[in-house]
Amino acid sequence: MKFRLATAILALSTSMAFAENPMVGGAAMYEDKNIVENAVNSADHTTLVAAVQAAGLVETLSGEGPFTVFAPTNEAFAKLPAGTVENLLKPENKDQLTKILTCHVVAANAMAADIEKMTADDGGMHTVKTVGGCEFTSMVEDGKIKIKDGQGNVATVTIADVKQSNGVIHVIDTVLLPAM
Repeated sequence: MKFRLATAILALSTSMAFAENPMVGGAAMYEDKNIVENAVNSADHTTLVAAVQAAGLVETLSGEGPFTVFAPTNEAFAKLPAGTVENLLKPENKDQLTKILTCHVVAANAMAADIEKMTADDGGMHTVKTVGGCEFTSMVEDGKIKIKDGQGNVATVTIADVKQSNGVIHVIDTVLLPAM
């Protein structure tokens, strides 16, 4: 009886540990894996993973961090004008692709509550500086974090606080673009 009770408690505590991190793209996200190790398992982020590989950023995003990554879904990339993704993935456009991708990365471990607090403390809009040199604006509308990019596009965080060993991922529904 004691053995079964101990087994049940262990099973419950293990499932609770995994329940803390949301599923992304049909895959479990593990806090002890880095951003790249988790992203490659998300069916919703195959375009992002291909772009990270083409830009040569796998090693960087597998590094120590901490990083906050605003991770656009495949659907977000599909909203770009026809041919944009294919063009960006060409070797001759690696610099432009790298710029766009690094504009989705902040050198911090910013959980949703942190972003919400910074936004509130700044009167409803907070400037977000990325490792790619972009400045975006965070806002909170209808209880959702939104990020306005340098071209006026607004991305909504659809899944927040996906903890990683080297930071956090926030899934977004729009690709963030630098100011032109």
